[in-house]
Amino acid sequence: MDEYAVTNIEFLEFTTKNPNWRRSKVSQLFADTNYLRYWETDTSIGKHNENIYNSPVVYVSWFAAQAYCKWKNKRLPTVAEWEMAGNAAPINIKYTSLTEYILGWYKKPNLKVLPNVKTTFKNVYGLYDMHGLIWEWTFNFNSFISNGDSRGDTEDDQKAFCASGSINVKDRKDYAGFLRFSYRGSLRGNYCIANLGFRCAKNIN
Repeated sequence: MDEYAVTNIEFLEFTTKNPNWRRSKVSQLFADTNYLRYWETDTSIGKHNENIYNSPVVYVSWFAAQAYCKWKNKRLPTVAEWEMAGNAAPINIKYTSLTEYILGWYKKPNLKVLPNVKTTFKNVYGLYDMHGLIWEWTFNFNSFISNGDSRGDTEDDQKAFCASGSINVKDRKDYAGFLRFSYRGSLRGNYCIANLGFRCAKNIN
């Protein structure tokens, strides 16, 4: 897996070289009307958005994420791959203190602007931001990376994690529920949601 999520500036290069994936040209079969909603134009993130050039791209559909990965000769990680990577401990953090370490990060206030990639901890696999920055698409597109405990969950996004902290979570010490990786609700491949981005993966030959 890539060490960090795809950034706005990286995705801009993709849409520049692949016009069919620009906001004004993409079919709504592949991306809903929220697609890249915060970009200034098709070919510009915007001068007023310079602070998010190296932030993870969000409001991007599963189909767009797949197309980007294919363009890079890569693919989206599977749920199993993501969960394995997400379970890895941060470097220089003892397992016994991992819960407090991660929960301490989530207790930080939410920011209006997503932080840059590589701003949360790095795990033993060399991957950054596996917790606390964004949700991430997986190849199994009806499961994106978020909290939630079962298909019976009915909590809306206001009780889930996003950006650099948590929103309205009832029990911050509920580690199992807090870091449940696979969101079990239905999700369509053309959905574009705040704080939902992706990173690429590649087979080892």
